[in-house]
Amino acid sequence: MIFQGMGVALVTPFNEDGSVDFISLRRLIEYQLSQQIDFFVLHGSTGESACIMSDERAEIIRFVVELVNHRKPIVVGLGSNCTQSLVQRAQELESMNIDAILSVVPYYNKPSQEGIFLHFKALAESTSLPIILYNIPGRTGVNMTPDTTVRLANNCKNIVAVKEASGIVMQVKQIVEGGSPKDFTVLSGDDNLSIQFMEVGAKGVISVIGNAFPSAFHRLIHAQAQGDYELAAKIQEIFKEMYKLLFVCGNPAGIKCLLYHQGLIAHNKVRLPLTPVNHDTEQLIIEEYHKVRQALESIL
Repeated sequence: MIFQGMGVALVTPFNEDGSVDFISLRRLIEYQLSQQIDFFVLHGSTGESACIMSDERAEIIRFVVELVNHRKPIVVGLGSNCTQSLVQRAQELESMNIDAILSVVPYYNKPSQEGIFLHFKALAESTSLPIILYNIPGRTGVNMTPDTTVRLANNCKNIVAVKEASGIVMQVKQIVEGGSPKDFTVLSGDDNLSIQFMEVGAKGVISVIGNAFPSAFHRLIHAQAQGDYELAAKIQEIFKEMYKLLFVCGNPAGIKCLLYHQGLIAHNKVRLPLTPVNHDTEQLIIEEYHKVRQALESIL
């Protein structure tokens, strides 16, 4: 299984009472399947995984697996700062017909690089599922170095990719050129840095904005991959302001606001401790959405 191109980090829609809104989730997934994406990612940061209860996690996975029905690969986020717990939960996923695990660097504990290596090595040995590492030091408090990433890629056959959300272009270059296997994939964890990361060897992105603009962002990523740099740059410029607005009040508050105004989810609802975007930001997102849609129609 090769995870390249544009993966969508799915939001988890909620009803007004805070329960999971499966009607909106179905609508969102069917919309993306009718457009262009390469794979789905459930229970990532954008899916508010930290605020999803264990029984809800399983129910969401079963729902999406059944709905997608092998039309696109499904990656499930699974992270913990307790290695033993992570291993146990990974084994439970084996029977759920998913295609890969996305696993974040252990957070809060601030482990050494050796600790990070042994943590992911234990995960890899506990499951036959492909594993995508997830490096996001802004959330975890520790950066997984390129040397550690390459070491894991070479020592664990089912560690097949890394989602790099360090924001460091040179780090991507060091992973690509540092002796990782030829089929090991680096994916951008930031929409706005996708082109820069791909210029030094990344093969795609796990995207937030892809929830709302799957075809256009898919076109950007594949244009860049195929050498149509002019088109990729044009689309990137159109999204430039929206990238910023979606993160003013945190993720996924921004993208949920946009999806709500697109009519793709029924409620602009996030779970505490997150809160919805403020009124001023909401108005800016709405205004920018109309500008983006008009601009995209003129070039695509």
